[in-house]
Amino acid sequence: MKIINMNWFASAAVLGAALLSGCDIPPQETVQRGYRGTGMEAVYSPEVLQALVDANQVPAAIPAVSSEGPRAADVYENVQVLGDLSVAEFTRLMASITQWVSPEQGCNYCHVAGEGFAADTLYTKKVSRVMIQMTQNANQNWGAHVGGAGVNCYTCHRGNNVPQYVWNIGVPPRHASGMVHQMQNVAHQESNAYASLPFDPFTRYLLEDNAARVAGDTPLPTGHESSIESTEYVYSLMMHYSDALGVNCTHCHNTRAFAAWDQSNSERVKAWHGQQMVKEMNNAYINPTNQWLPAYRQGALGDAQKVNCATCHQGAYQPLLGANMIADYPSLSRLAPAQEPAAAMEDTTEMESASLDNGSTSGEAH
Repeated sequence: MKIINMNWFASAAVLGAALLSGCDIPPQETVQRGYRGTGMEAVYSPEVLQALVDANQVPAAIPAVSSEGPRAADVYENVQVLGDLSVAEFTRLMASITQWVSPEQGCNYCHVAGEGFAADTLYTKKVSRVMIQMTQNANQNWGAHVGGAGVNCYTCHRGNNVPQYVWNIGVPPRHASGMVHQMQNVAHQESNAYASLPFDPFTRYLLEDNAARVAGDTPLPTGHESSIESTEYVYSLMMHYSDALGVNCTHCHNTRAFAAWDQSNSERVKAWHGQQMVKEMNNAYINPTNQWLPAYRQGALGDAQKVNCATCHQGAYQPLLGANMIADYPSLSRLAPAQEPAAAMEDTTEMESASLDNGSTSGEAH
């Protein structure tokens, strides 16, 4: 006669409870994303949705001010961006940016106390100029992705000096010899949902100019990288998309025809534009700021911290659940207007005169 080991049953019960605790308890909410029968459904847990709502609250905007009066560039020194705003608008936006990016340090995050606001001593001030222009460019030229809601500094920063979700060019982690170099068989990175896939898909598709495609459009692999390795990298990027937006594959794809654009949701086109937008952000705006960054703001290879889908979305299918981020800050919805030729000529003449008065043949505007 066998003697039953009660300790084994107790251990099994504890283990079963632990496993079940990680599962979502019904009832769930299901949203039809496409035609019935295509499997295009999104399943949501009410508890998760409430947590998402709580994490995506937008701070109240500072009351609007008058656009009348002197321009900021005419009153303050060294205003290279936003100089077309009125003094009141400029001051309001600076206060808002402080609230969005450096609520603890205040103005001193970009300005040295007692030195004056015109000085460019801190790298953060120089970087902030570029980030403002990057935001304006996204809102003006990438409407196919950001839509009418747009983005502002808070979309990414959420009260942090550096957005919570950024990335650097990947360096393979230490591992035992003999394992696959790209580490696609080791699930260890949150950015691609801990998938057993290549750990750095961002360099290929959000920095370098590679098409994120799985199937080639020619019988032979000419003109398109269609190897198994590249497919794994694309899948890793797709896992990032899914995790960053808090959705599954059916948010963009028809499950019966993943590759067919004409059977996909419009979100797939929007995601494609988003990839191109992020690639431009990283190359045209973020990488050039690396010349000012201290080492602790750089990656292991000395590169600047860059953006991906999670930087803005942070688990929501729309950043901040679609809140309009530019309605209260129209100056961030467009790039500053180009300076009139006559005004530019007048400024140049004044600079040359000042240089000659100082006995110099060249001068620097401040």
